[in-house]
Amino acid sequence: MRLPAPRGPVTTVLFERLTRPPHPFDPPSLGVEDDEDLQLALFTCYELHYQGFEEVDDAWEWEPSLLAVRRTLERRFEKWLARAVPPPTAGEPERVCRALTDLVAEAEGPPLAAFLERKAGPDQFREFVVHRSIYHLKEADPHTWALPRLCGRAKAALAEIQADEYGGGRRERMHSELFRATMRGLDLDDSYGAYLDRVPAITLATVNLMSLFGLHRARRGALLGHLAVFEMTSSLPNLRYGRGLRRLGGDATACRFYDEHVLADAVHEQIAAHDMCGGLAATEPALTGDILYGAACALTLDRLFAEHVLDRWTRGTTSLREASLAVGSP
Repeated sequence: MRLPAPRGPVTTVLFERLTRPPHPFDPPSLGVEDDEDLQLALFTCYELHYQGFEEVDDAWEWEPSLLAVRRTLERRFEKWLARAVPPPTAGEPERVCRALTDLVAEAEGPPLAAFLERKAGPDQFREFVVHRSIYHLKEADPHTWALPRLCGRAKAALAEIQADEYGGGRRERMHSELFRATMRGLDLDDSYGAYLDRVPAITLATVNLMSLFGLHRARRGALLGHLAVFEMTSSLPNLRYGRGLRRLGGDATACRFYDEHVLADAVHEQIAAHDMCGGLAATEPALTGDILYGAACALTLDRLFAEHVLDRWTRGTTSLREASLAVGSP
């Protein structure tokens, strides 16, 4: 992946620095708050811990001045989350599974999955896949950060879930590879990060949230709560996505990603809620509130993403940052 186009003063300075050899530098001014600039800058800092960028030296990953910039960006993001997501009542550790179920049941959001199933046209479905590619092409990686930070039942449960996400050791069954097949079936570029320039701040925020939780040991409870909600809210939407893609002419290969999640996540949601989050709450009761906060953050950002997409489509415009999406073009 190459660095995207900057979206404001912070990314302009940041990208100019990153294309040089690693060196200490003074942080850019962060006085002007812009969601596009903030989320892209944070995504770029995080991406150095994943696949990186072609023109950025890997040694930047642990450059102290860049980490200081990242931490400032994270604080801005955390303040935004605190305003958007009131902390749920922690409750008793032994009731964390019930609390997660209640959060999911109480969550309200626009019917994006139903729209994709019944009404979306080919261009709209392709837009949805472009949005999701920012995460699905590295699916499971952010949550894997938690593995060395856990023990006992919670660790075993997470390992079981992640093993499925990575295809049980078979490349062709990795969920990221299945998603690549979906993209190819829709004549989209399946290379990692190909559409980074196209997606808006809310899409980046949904991915940045996972990295924020994953890269900080202190956030391990929130990360597991986030994953639990991912699994608990996956089966029915993916069933609808698969139906929608078939309605639009998608073949079995293109639909396999969604079909796989219908089956796998029906099992994963039980493991995630009972064994993973229940196990962590039993071992570290003080993290119960963090588990539920991570879950609430996941639900809120998913709602905001769906609202953005459906609002643009209702107005007859694209949900992406470009006016049009050319077939197969990044």
